[in-house]
Amino acid sequence: MLEFLGAGESRAEVLRQYPFLEEEDINACLRFAARLLDRGLVIQTAA
Repeated sequence: MLEFLGAGESRAEVLRQYPFLEEEDINACLRFAARLLDRGLVIQTAA
């Protein structure tokens, strides 16, 4: 989700591509990411 938004896709485009998601799902992802950053945590992906 964050990668899509960070790449410049709009919320509407993400919701169009993933019709099972709702606007609140995007909001929840953003809140989660903000909490992680507030705590200084970083999620690393497998290389």
